Amino acid sequence: MPVAAQKETLGFQAEIKQILHLMIHSLYSNKEIFLRELISNASDAIDKLRFSALSDAALMENNNDLKIRLDYDKNARTITITDNGIGMSRDEVIAHLGTIAKSGTKEFLQALTGDQSKDAHLIGQFGVGFYSSFIVADKVTVLTRRAGLTSEHGVKWESAGEGDYIIENIEKPDRGTQVILHLRSTEDEFLDEWRIRHIVTKYSDHIMIPIELKTQTEKEGKTEDKMEVINKATALWTLPKNDIKEEDYKEFYKHISHDFQDPFLWVHNKVEGKQEYTTLLYIPSHAPFDLYHPDKQRGLKLYVKRVFIMDDAEQFLPFYLRFVKGVIDSADLPLNISREILQNNLLVENIKSSCTKRLLNTLETLSIEDKSKYQQFWKNFGQVLKEGPAHDPINKEQIGKLLRFSSTHTDNEEQNVSLDEYISRMKPEQEKIYYITAENFANAKTSPHLELFRKKNIEVLLLSDRIDEWLTTHFDEYQGKKLQSVAQGNIDLGKLEDEQDKKQLEEVEKNYESMIKQIKELLKDQIKDVRLTSRLTSSPACVVNDDDDMGKQMQRLFKATGQNVPASKPIFELNPTHGLIQKLREEQDDDRFKNLTWVLFDQAMLAEHNQLSNAGEFVTRLNKLLMGM
Repeated sequence: MPVAAQKETLGFQAEIKQILHLMIHSLYSNKEIFLRELISNASDAIDKLRFSALSDAALMENNNDLKIRLDYDKNARTITITDNGIGMSRDEVIAHLGTIAKSGTKEFLQALTGDQSKDAHLIGQFGVGFYSSFIVADKVTVLTRRAGLTSEHGVKWESAGEGDYIIENIEKPDRGTQVILHLRSTEDEFLDEWRIRHIVTKYSDHIMIPIELKTQTEKEGKTEDKMEVINKATALWTLPKNDIKEEDYKEFYKHISHDFQDPFLWVHNKVEGKQEYTTLLYIPSHAPFDLYHPDKQRGLKLYVKRVFIMDDAEQFLPFYLRFVKGVIDSADLPLNISREILQNNLLVENIKSSCTKRLLNTLETLSIEDKSKYQQFWKNFGQVLKEGPAHDPINKEQIGKLLRFSSTHTDNEEQNVSLDEYISRMKPEQEKIYYITAENFANAKTSPHLELFRKKNIEVLLLSDRIDEWLTTHFDEYQGKKLQSVAQGNIDLGKLEDEQDKKQLEEVEKNYESMIKQIKELLKDQIKDVRLTSRLTSSPACVVNDDDDMGKQMQRLFKATGQNVPASKPIFELNPTHGLIQKLREEQDDDRFKNLTWVLFDQAMLAEHNQLSNAGEFVTRLNKLLMGM
C-alpha cells in the first residue's frame, strides 16, 4: 500500500536553534571538521547495520558491499556524503535531526560562555556532529530509508538551519542515508578533489569502512568519472603500535569521541593466551560537562573479531573510570552477545579487571615521572577518582596512591599532596593519618580543630570536596595506617600525646565538674555530652561529632539530595586554659552564666558553619553580655 507523502514543516526544538547558531558562529576557524563528523556518522550507521544483520540477515537487502561515498558538484555547489548503513525511519529522522533527546542538554547550554573558542570545545564534547553541516552549508538535504522498510518509506528532510525544517516521505530504492550540503558562496575550497582527500586522510584514514571519492580522469580526450577508495580502511587498534603515528592515535580518538581536542593520554594493548583481545583506551584532556549527570552514557565501543557490537559498553570499566573512551575488540565473546549477557560473563570480568589495572598503573607511572602533567589530570578527574574506593575495593590501595589532597604542610588550596608524601613526613611516633573535612578550603584551614596539631607540628590533610567525607567512610586505612578525623570523637595522639598535658587535664577536670553538670542541663536538648578537651589552644570551645555519628559534610550531602539524615547531637568541648572558660566557671550570676554558655555554644556551632536554631536569641544574648562589660 503506497505511503502518503505527508509533507510537513516542523519547528526545531529551542535547544537545536541555539546549537545551530553556535555552529555557524563558533567554529569558523576549523570548518573542515564537518566532513569528519558526517563520515563518522556514516561509519556508525554501517556498524549498526552490520550488528543488526547478525540476527536479521534480510536487512542487508542482498547488498553486502558496505561503503561510504563522497561526491562533489562544482556547478551545483554541493557535497554529498552517502552510506548504505542502517538508515532512518520518519520518526527517527524527527527524533535525531529535529530534537536533542539526550541527557545533559540543559547543562551543556548553561556551560556556554560566549567565548567562541571555548564554546567550540563544548560543542565537540556534546556530540552534535550532524549540525556541523551548517558551518559550510546554507541548506542541508537528507534522503534516507531504514533497512528493512520498503522503498516507499524513504524520507526527505531539508533545512536552511534557521527556525524550521521540511520533512516528507519519498520513494528511495536503496537503504541508507544521503546528506547533501548546499555550500555557502564563500566555501568553494571544499569543491576540490585534493582538499577533500586531504581532510579524509587527516581525520578519517583509520575508519574501517571504505570511503570512496568520485574522481575524474582524462582518457582519449574524454573525461571519465570513477570511484576511488581514498582511506586505508584498516582498524587502527589492530595495527602494531610501532606502525601507528601519534597523529593517527589522536585523530582516531576524535572519531570515536567527537571531541575537538587531543586526548590527554592513551593506552594500547594486545592480550594473547587464554583470552585474546585488544584494547585502545583514551583519557580525555578535559572533563566533559555532563560527567556527573546520572543519565550520562558511558563505556567503550565493543567489537568482536572487528565486527562492531555496541556503543557505550559500560561493563568493561568501573563507574569511577566513566570518563575513559576507547575500543575493546575481543576474539572470544560471541557475536550475538547482549548487554544482559555482558553483566554476568567471566570473560568480561577478566577484561574489566585487566583494563582497570592497566589504567591505574599508567596513572601511577605518570604521577611519579611527570608530576606536573599528573596534576592536570587530577584537576579534571580527581573528584571522580575519589569515588574509586567505594566502587572498587579490590584496587583501593592502588587508587590511594593516586589521590591528592591539600594539607597544612603548605596551607595551599591546590590538591597536590599524596598519601605517600604525607607518610614520609610523619613523625616517628605517629601512627595515624589525620584529616579534616569542611565545606570549603578556607573553613578547613581555619578550623579550631587544627589548633593542637599546628602547635605540635603534626600535618593534617584538608579535605573540602563534597565527596571527601563519603570517600573517608570507604577509605579508612592506607599502607597499614588508619585515617583519623580531627573533628570526630576523642583525639588519640597515641605516643605523640604529652603525658604531662594529659595528667594536667585529668586534674583540672575535678575543678570543672560542677560547671559541666550545669552546662549539660542548660543544653540538654542540643548536645550529647560536655567535656574538657586538650585539642584547643586558642579557641574557648568547639563541637565535635561522636565516633559513630555521620559527619557534617555527609549530612549536608544527604539533605541536598532530599534524603533523611539520622538525628544526632554534637559533643560540646571546652578549653580549660582559655580565659572565657575560666570566667564561666567563676560566674555567680545565673543569667550571665546562661547567656555566656549559650553564646559559647552558638559560636562553636558557627565555627563549624552550622545554622543556629535561633539567630535572634544569639544576638540578644551577645548584646546583654556586651552591655554588662
